[in-house]
Amino acid sequence: MITGVIKNKIDKIWTDIWAGGITNPLTVIEQLTYLMFIRSLDEKELELEEFANMTGDAADLIFPQSEIGQAMRWSKFKNRDSREIFDLISQRVFPAVKKMKYGKLPDFDEKGELIEIADRDDEEQVQTAFSRYMDSAVFVIPNPQVLQKIITGLDDLYEHDIADLDMQGDLYEYMLGKLSTAGQNGQFRTPKHIREMMVELVAPTPDDLICDPACGTAGFLVSAAEYIRKNYEDKMTDEQWSNFENKTFTGYDTDHTMLRISAMNLMLHSITNPDIDYKDSVSKQNNVSGKYTVCLANPPFKGTVDAESINDNLKAVTDTKKTELLFLALFLRLLQKGGRCACIVPDGVLFGSSKAHKSIRKELIENHQLKAVISMPSGVFKPYAGVSTAVLVFVKTDAGGTDNVWFYDMKADGFSLDDKRSEISDNDIPDIIARFRNPDGEKDRERTEQSFFVPKQEIVDNDYDLSINKYKKTEYVAVEYPPTDEIMAELERLNEQVTKEMAELKEMLKK
Repeated sequence: MITGVIKNKIDKIWTDIWAGGITNPLTVIEQLTYLMFIRSLDEKELELEEFANMTGDAADLIFPQSEIGQAMRWSKFKNRDSREIFDLISQRVFPAVKKMKYGKLPDFDEKGELIEIADRDDEEQVQTAFSRYMDSAVFVIPNPQVLQKIITGLDDLYEHDIADLDMQGDLYEYMLGKLSTAGQNGQFRTPKHIREMMVELVAPTPDDLICDPACGTAGFLVSAAEYIRKNYEDKMTDEQWSNFENKTFTGYDTDHTMLRISAMNLMLHSITNPDIDYKDSVSKQNNVSGKYTVCLANPPFKGTVDAESINDNLKAVTDTKKTELLFLALFLRLLQKGGRCACIVPDGVLFGSSKAHKSIRKELIENHQLKAVISMPSGVFKPYAGVSTAVLVFVKTDAGGTDNVWFYDMKADGFSLDDKRSEISDNDIPDIIARFRNPDGEKDRERTEQSFFVPKQEIVDNDYDLSINKYKKTEYVAVEYPPTDEIMAELERLNEQVTKEMAELKEMLKK
C-alpha cells in the first residue's frame, strides 16, 4: 500500500517536475519511467556482478566496461554535480538506452560518438519489451536542477520505502492514477478494483495465456499477474515461472508511449519480458487467432476506424466501424475454444438496435456461452468520463452453451460516484464475486433483487437485448394518503398562515 509518507514523497517529485514546466501527467510518468528503468539496469548489473563473484563465472554484463560505460551507472553518477548528471544522462545514458540490444548498452568512442551494437545474423535479437520501444522516446526534463531533484527523490524512495516488487508496482499504480483524462479514442485507465473484480471472474491460472489487445498501461495484465502470484506462487513449477516471466502475458497498443509505460509496469511486477507489441488490434495487421485462453480488456469506446483497414473476419461477425463492437468480435477470434473473457462495454452495446449491435449479441448468445452481464453505475470511470458501462463475461465455445444469463445490477463499487471518488463503505464487488462463483444459489432469485438469471429464450424473444432494465422488475409499495377533504383543509390552513404573516411583514415595513 502507498502510505502517507511514500505518497508525500511521490507528490514532491511530481511537484518538482511540474515546477520545471512539464504539466502533462502522461509526460511526467514517461520521464519518470525512463529514470526508473535506468536505475533498474544498474540494480540488475549489481546482481550480475554479485553472482559472478560468488560463482567465479564470467558475467554477461549490461554496461560497457569502459570509463564512459561505467559512468552511465546510476550508482556512479547519482551523487555527482547536477550539471554533470544532466549532461551524462541526456548525452550518454539516454541515447545508449535507446540503442540497447541483446540486453546490453552500447559504448562510446574516444570522440564521444555512440558505437551501435551490430545485429547478429545467427541469433534472434533479444530486447526487453521496454527497450524495444525506446527509439521514439524523447528526454524532456528541462534542466539540471529538476533532474537532480527527481534522482534524489527516486533514490530516497528506493533506498528507504520500496522494499519489494509489490511496493514498486503500488508506486507505479499510484502514478498512473494521476492520469485523469481519456484519450482521443475514448480509452482510459480502468480503476484497479474493477480490474481485480474482472480477474476474479475469469480466475486465471499459471497455465493460461492472457491477452489484452487494448492494453494501455497494462493494468489488466498486472492484475492478472498479481492474482496468479497470490493463488499459485507456492505451487508453480520452474517452467510455469519461466512462462510467467516471458510468455503468459501479451498486450497490444497503437501508442508507443503506452507501450513503454506498460512494459515498465509489467517489469515492476516481475514480468521481465512480456510480449508487448505495437499493433492495431482490429486491423488487417493483426491476424492472431485461437492463441489465448484468457482475454481481459477495456477497449476504446468512442473510436471508429477506416472501414478498409478492418480485418475481414471481424466484419463477418459485426459489419461496423465502431471499435466497441469490433473488439468483441476480436476477443472471440483471439481465444482458443474454452477460452474465457471479461471485458467492459458501453451500455449501448447491450441494447443498440443497429444490425451490427444485434449481430454481435446474437453471436455471443447463440454460438458461444454468455455467462454474465454486470451493469455498473455511471460514476465508475469518473473523473475520466461519466459513461454507463457493463462487464460481459463469456466463454468461446463455437457450439453455443448459453442457457441462462446472469444479470447483476451493481449500485456501489466502494467509492463515491462523483469526480472525487472518495472511499465509502457501500461495495457490491465482494457480493458479485461470491454470487458469480455460486450459480446454484442464484437460480431462485426474484427479478426484483440485485442479481438474477434470465433464460436464453427470453433474451432471444427480446431481440437479444442485454440491458438489465429489460428484465428487472420494480417492486411498488402502496402509499396511503389522507382523504381529499383533509388535504384541502391543511392547504387552507397554510394559506391563512401565509396571509397573516404577510400582513405582519407589511406592518413592520411601515415602521
